[in-house]
Amino acid sequence: MRHVIALDVGGTGMKAALVGADGSLLYEARRETGRARGPEAVVEAVLAFAGELAEEGARRFGEPPAAAGVAVPGIVDEARGTAVFSANIGWRDVPFRALLGERLGVPVALGHDLRCGGLAEGRLGAAHGVDRFLFIALGTGIAAGIGIEGRIEPGAGGASGEIGHIVVRPGGIPCGCGQRGCLERYASASAVGLAWARAGGGPGATAADCARAVRAGDEAAGAVWQQAVDILADGLLTALTLLDPAAIVVGGGLAEAGDTLFVPLREAVGERIAFQNRPEIVPARLGDTAGCLGAGLLAWDLLAGSAGRDHTRRTEVTA
Repeated sequence: MRHVIALDVGGTGMKAALVGADGSLLYEARRETGRARGPEAVVEAVLAFAGELAEEGARRFGEPPAAAGVAVPGIVDEARGTAVFSANIGWRDVPFRALLGERLGVPVALGHDLRCGGLAEGRLGAAHGVDRFLFIALGTGIAAGIGIEGRIEPGAGGASGEIGHIVVRPGGIPCGCGQRGCLERYASASAVGLAWARAGGGPGATAADCARAVRAGDEAAGAVWQQAVDILADGLLTALTLLDPAAIVVGGGLAEAGDTLFVPLREAVGERIAFQNRPEIVPARLGDTAGCLGAGLLAWDLLAGSAGRDHTRRTEVTA
């Protein structure tokens, strides 16, 4: 059976799969990233894991993989096939496409992990059939993928979708990006956890703890949660005004709160809309497999190619 290798490399773990032409997961595996051993060791772990997957595919299906797709965090230069920088892992200018191509002997597509997640949600998940959507991940930080007519838009410099760094409270909390008052400093899962810890949740409190307290009727937790929802709605209104998406797909840790998040968020966005289109606001469907699936889709897109377009760029932007 014809198949491709898909790898989603995270700060703590790697998810991998053999993916069929229809996007089906034919085989799945996971490994620790091992970042404590240093960036060079992580790169070697990725290469070794890909080699294991190639052997597994040959054993299961009687033929080698047709291609490989890899999703990585940080700054990604898809045109050169290079992982430019990752603060979490510590690597710089890793030529993954060349390294994996040499190890596996097949074409390799490299993409950004968040945009790969959006790619998968657009083709296989919650935004399937939607021409224009925003995929937003509410985790340690906040980032987004912009889906436009069957592709995920990377921007001129590969940094589109950085909605977490929209300034929603000018002069507010300092952000690691150098600005003050960024959206992710108020409405990410980590920000909600910190706010709830200060407001009564105690040291080590998380956003999930805050959500549980909200459901239990805790007024202090309710105030923390509503502030985050209101500020998130402020940020989304800017995105609606600029992008006019038909749907907003929300994933990441905060989305696991379910209706505790989605009911007040839909209401808060609705209250802010003036002339803007009112989008559907829906939870992501693919969970933590989205990035891996997206990497597989990149590999299939690489094989398919596109008339009149450079295939190395298509791997990053086509959905």
